[in-house]
Amino acid sequence: MRAFVTSAATLTAAVVGGSVYLAFFNGGGTGFEHCTGGTVATGAASIGGPFELVDETGVTVTDKDVITKPTLVYFGYTFCPDVCPIDAYRNGEAVDMLAERGIDVGSLFISVDPERDTPEVLAEYTDVMHPEMIGLTGSAEQVKAASQAYKTFYDRQPSEDEFYLVNHSTFTYLVFPETGFFDFFRREATVEDIVDRVTCFTKAV
Repeated sequence: MRAFVTSAATLTAAVVGGSVYLAFFNGGGTGFEHCTGGTVATGAASIGGPFELVDETGVTVTDKDVITKPTLVYFGYTFCPDVCPIDAYRNGEAVDMLAERGIDVGSLFISVDPERDTPEVLAEYTDVMHPEMIGLTGSAEQVKAASQAYKTFYDRQPSEDEFYLVNHSTFTYLVFPETGFFDFFRREATVEDIVDRVTCFTKAV
């Protein structure tokens, strides 16, 4: 059942998240420090880039097809018991609050569990999180390539049945079309944090 909770998976994700932060986001001098607090270098460690995945309708798409405006990008999976639904719903709320400010922002949910996350499963999941959120899946190779492009981590845990867990990093990335990666948000970022920082970026770009 999707309702069970595991603190171990959450803890692993937090540890991995901290490691990724230290390795890839310790930079500055970009001219956008007033938006980020001076902790992130735009394009740090070449975060982001081209990918090819499958959308909720079963159509193969590229990053250029789905990142057509400032977009919040999140890697997770629908069977995730606690972290992913909270983060995905928060991102959806941020999209709505930004819309109230007249700022049009998209939201992607990229599955790191392609075996279970079919287009149909993702469509149902993202519709609950936000009506305009786009779910993406693909082959194991396609998902791995997208994950590597964004320097994310995921690791399927051993299990004797289909109720396995996938440990994964939990950053949400802000990506602009053409320009690419601009910022990231950790799990503890509130809706207001995301909205204010995205607003700052959209006005500065």
